Amino acid sequence: MTPVHTSLGDEARLTLDNLADRASDLVEPTLRLGVTGLSRAGKTVFIASLVHNLLHRGRLPMFEAMRSGRLSAAKLEEQPDDSIPRFEYERHIEKLVNDRIWPESTRAISELRLTLEFESASRWSRWFSRGKIAIDIVDYPGEWLLDLPLLGQDYETFSRETEARARKGLREPLAQEWLKFAETLDPEAPADESTIRKLHQTFADYLKACKADEHSLSTLPPGRFLMPGDLEGSPALTFAPLPGLPEGPHKKGSLAGLMARRYEAYKTVVVKPFFRHHFARLDRQIVLVDTLQALSRGPEAVEDLERALSDVLACFRPGRNSWLSALVRRRIDRVLIAATKADHLHHESHDRLEKLTRKLVEDAAHSIGDKGAGFEVMALASVRATREATVESGTSILPVIVGTPINGEKIGSETFDGTRKTAIFPGDLPANPDAFFRHLRKGGALTQSLADINAVRFRPPEIGSADDHETLSIPHIRLDRALQFLIGDRLA
Repeated sequence: MTPVHTSLGDEARLTLDNLADRASDLVEPTLRLGVTGLSRAGKTVFIASLVHNLLHRGRLPMFEAMRSGRLSAAKLEEQPDDSIPRFEYERHIEKLVNDRIWPESTRAISELRLTLEFESASRWSRWFSRGKIAIDIVDYPGEWLLDLPLLGQDYETFSRETEARARKGLREPLAQEWLKFAETLDPEAPADESTIRKLHQTFADYLKACKADEHSLSTLPPGRFLMPGDLEGSPALTFAPLPGLPEGPHKKGSLAGLMARRYEAYKTVVVKPFFRHHFARLDRQIVLVDTLQALSRGPEAVEDLERALSDVLACFRPGRNSWLSALVRRRIDRVLIAATKADHLHHESHDRLEKLTRKLVEDAAHSIGDKGAGFEVMALASVRATREATVESGTSILPVIVGTPINGEKIGSETFDGTRKTAIFPGDLPANPDAFFRHLRKGGALTQSLADINAVRFRPPEIGSADDHETLSIPHIRLDRALQFLIGDRLA
């Protein structure tokens, strides 16, 4: 794992930022909750369902403040930072509830402030004031987290590590156009903008091919190459690693020299501001993981997800916050790893999904726990799109899930129209994660049942009108447990 490296100047600025945050907390207690995950993990759906269930008092029996009746109100309020886009909660809920379509994936950072009013569980605390806390939910792409280790790498190291990954397994054929073109170039020759743009484009196309559903690879820095936003076409985003690059320094004005300069600009313009203004200010963090997608794509996708999660978790600054340490350096004191799409499995396999995901983050979990932060792994479904049933098959009774496949989804020779429900056997997960990972690391293949898992995408469920505030409740699996772990102690 590669931790984030920051300079003394960076640390001084972080301390000043944190002191300002803590001063505002004296007026209104605030908890900043980071929500991230790699592509397809369901960040947008998680936030929309979490907020909706709190606003509409959904079924959250494991969330103690609601179960005990101490949560008196939940409401959305203006976010404090006018420079950050607001999470489009209302639009996402309309798509989920009225249109029954999944909202778009996270493409950039956004925030949402949810204020909770509650009665303290302590009679002593109730004598002094009614409890109130603002939850600032910070939604950001997991790919941006994978950029943070770049702060500790120079351009030569970045090029060397990227090339090494590109010459292995599934990545090698996907990287051929970039590698072949790069090998024709002289790193010390004068830089030419058209050559640079072609080099960048072939590299970016390689990253996009790795990310595509049929491969589902996860370790793909620089993250902004996959979602450039308003920086598209800027010099800070127009560079690429150079294979076989010798150690610097490189000639001024050379291809290698310019690539190294733009790489440093990327860290200065893109990575450092994200770290300082957003990531380093978080109190709690949930990382959503599509373990099922990786399992269905094969050993390399599983290995790549394991590497990506290790890199992601190494970026966190975990630890227990005392009143004094919290003033100068904010630490993330609770981290939740959530394996999503639990509704694609029968409940009998949920514990297996949790164990497999825990195995993926085993080393990082020990490191975070040793530093005093709370750490948990659970399987959940932010929106439950299926229900469970059983079917008879000969003399056996099979557990199945029932849902409405998305228009165009296929099972065998059957194509679905988006309106008809079907029952499918979701497959079995390995019962012994240690044996499963040993098998993979020895070069073993996945069984066909694993390859079939997560093969069907379902529409969101029918749950009534979004305007029906009295009866509407978005169904979920363990969202209440996630809430209790992430914020329950702050409502005690």
